Amino acid sequence: MGGNSGQAGRHIYKSLADDGLFDSVEPPKRPTSRLIMHSMAMFGREFCYAVEAAYVTPVLLSVGLPSSLYSIVWFLSPILGFLLQPVVGSASDHCRSRWGRRRPYILTLGVMMLVGMALYLNGDTVVAALIANPRRKLVWAISVTMIGVVLFDFAADFIDGPIKAYLFDVCSHQDKEKGLHYHALFTGFGGALGYLLGAIDWAHLELGRLLGTEFQVMFFFSALVLTLCFIVHLCSISEAPLTDVAKGIPPQQTPQDPPLSSDGMYEYGSIEKVKNGYVNPELAMQGAKNKNHAEQVIEEQVVFDYMTRRAMTLKSLLRALVSMPPHYRYLCISHLIGWTAFLSNMLFFTDFMGQIVYRGDPYSAHNSTEFLIYERGVEVGCWGLCINSVFSSLYSYFQKVLVSYIGLKGLYFTGYLLFGLGTGFIGLFPNVYSTLVLCSLFGVMSSTLYTVPFNLITEYHREEEKERQQAPGGDPDNSVRGKGMDCATLTCMVQLAQILVGGGLGFLVNTAGTVVVVVITASAVALIGCCFVALFVRYVD
Repeated sequence: MGGNSGQAGRHIYKSLADDGLFDSVEPPKRPTSRLIMHSMAMFGREFCYAVEAAYVTPVLLSVGLPSSLYSIVWFLSPILGFLLQPVVGSASDHCRSRWGRRRPYILTLGVMMLVGMALYLNGDTVVAALIANPRRKLVWAISVTMIGVVLFDFAADFIDGPIKAYLFDVCSHQDKEKGLHYHALFTGFGGALGYLLGAIDWAHLELGRLLGTEFQVMFFFSALVLTLCFIVHLCSISEAPLTDVAKGIPPQQTPQDPPLSSDGMYEYGSIEKVKNGYVNPELAMQGAKNKNHAEQVIEEQVVFDYMTRRAMTLKSLLRALVSMPPHYRYLCISHLIGWTAFLSNMLFFTDFMGQIVYRGDPYSAHNSTEFLIYERGVEVGCWGLCINSVFSSLYSYFQKVLVSYIGLKGLYFTGYLLFGLGTGFIGLFPNVYSTLVLCSLFGVMSSTLYTVPFNLITEYHREEEKERQQAPGGDPDNSVRGKGMDCATLTCMVQLAQILVGGGLGFLVNTAGTVVVVVITASAVALIGCCFVALFVRYVD
């Protein structure tokens, strides 16, 4: 009896495998409207980032934060992100929520962003209403504001990995590239709109008088935009729960078959219908209802094996990161170099405009001519950042045309080269008009960083899927790495770049005695990265 059941199970598995039902399958083509809806998360995220860039320093100064605590504010978030992001990325690869693998993490991080904004934009007002003692009020206002800034930065940096992994899970290879371009396009638009709204003098408008202060106005817009954008994003493309996909897996493996890997078994998070060989888990579950008792026992064993593999995944995460393939490691290094150069320039750009281009003095009395000139330079610097965001969106659109001529290697090399030359020219020849024009090259770099490395990740995964099909006896350890962890590992290079920039550039500025060294350093690092992406990063033909 048992022998017949086992033979039946093997027969069914063989017939399903012959039909190609459980091969690595490609998701269906997604409508452009769905890809645009998916990109709205990047619009909302970057809008809030721009608001933070415009208002976080005035907020921190207004609550009386000592300058000695500035480094703590800017170091906590990237350090936490660098340490925890790969762990959460790996956990999302094996999330068994009924809502899908990525969306529960995206929703949680989106709520954390809202809470962070509420704390750092409204914390001082709430504390002032609740506490009368001036000393206690100062301590609580500083504490709440710092917690809000760290929480917002942590969640906003963290959320990029699950969003990219969500796109990779539910889209075909062509739609992944198209979706990444839309991501970069709406990232630029969100940043530009955030900077423009931050430049409006809300204190003298009716809405500003109604809500109280410009901080409350910006929180109102930020919370509204972020909430609407994330609702649209989470409703864009559905994910099939991993537990449902597990019910449609092959009943048993023959002895000569290799072990099933978790990454291969649950390759994509959204499987809706049978189309062009695409598997619908609902149909698989309908077929599973007719299984005999032996097949159900085999299914339970496979699910048990999957749960064991999940536990081992989290325990062996560090080993997986250390033993990642060299081409992934080189891509991470190039991403680190690029973000180090980009952040070196962007974090100090408005200060560079105020001190070097406009020759103002931020340390003069607030009613002095030198300080007013410096403030004017900072305002013009904000317009430069707005130009960067707009051009980033435009360049992201034209990337789809350029990639067919120069390829991903050409796009990667060009982005680093133009940014290195542009920042070098700004540092050597500071001028208002030439600097604003060259801000468009910042947009080329930001668009490159948001798209090309993740396009390469999709190419690497596509290549690995083909290799698994052609040589099914591959290394089972590779199953530990999933799309979520790869995206998170790449994204955590941004946090590492923030740590390097925050810890190193302050020392360079104090040593050189001028902010020009920041722009020159950004140029030198970008040109080094230009050589690195040409010589070491692997590109799939």
